[in-house]
Amino acid sequence: MSTSHPRHIKTTSHAGVATIEIARPDKKNALTQAMYQAMGKAIAVARADTAVRALLITGQPDVFTAGNDLDDFLQQSAVSADSPVRAFMQALLECEKPVVAAVSGAAIGIGATMLLHCDLVYVSDQARLVLPFVALGLVPEFASSLLLPQRLGHARASEKLLLAEPITATEAVELGIASAVVPANELLAHAQRMAGRFTALPPGAVRDTKRLMRAGSSAAIAQAMRAEEAMFSERLRSPEALEALQAFIQKRKPDFSRF
Repeated sequence: MSTSHPRHIKTTSHAGVATIEIARPDKKNALTQAMYQAMGKAIAVARADTAVRALLITGQPDVFTAGNDLDDFLQQSAVSADSPVRAFMQALLECEKPVVAAVSGAAIGIGATMLLHCDLVYVSDQARLVLPFVALGLVPEFASSLLLPQRLGHARASEKLLLAEPITATEAVELGIASAVVPANELLAHAQRMAGRFTALPPGAVRDTKRLMRAGSSAAIAQAMRAEEAMFSERLRSPEALEALQAFIQKRKPDFSRF
């Protein structure tokens, strides 16, 4: 079965695996609010479908996602509890079925932070993860300010979150963000095979094990997300963020000397 959602999110369900494909290559798969809404809905549909045993999130062969669409993003005044991006985050967090990600090319911003909430992450040898929040005058989201220091240690997380040092495919595996590096031309097929393995496993045992693995961190993740959202909304209105975003649009180096 194949369906299409508005704003460049394609979904298919085949042989027990529901696939969510980010398909906006002309804009480097930049995400709009409508796309977040479609992805959240697709996760909800997959969760409710008893025939679906695993979810697979993928992008295009040369890009996973460039993160938020800037024009769409600038229309937001805050990250609210009922916003499409928050609904997508919550849907991914609450998904009791295993989620597999296939990441090729750039995964920027939420393109990288969403991977912290997937169960199996396969990256192509061309993948590159970037967390540019501070450089944009903002703060991290999706509990990455909690989860990255836990996985990487404070010093390495600081390089990635404060200085926005890119994470290579090999580093992503070394740091515990990804499961394995796969050649780009084999990535999607490999991720599909791994997702397909869940169709032969007892679904209740898979769900219960995933629940147990996450039980110890769920309250801390929820708390971190609330703190991030409050600060993100405040930062979004700050002069620093305005300067950073204007500089990005104008393709110039931002000037933070007056702050």
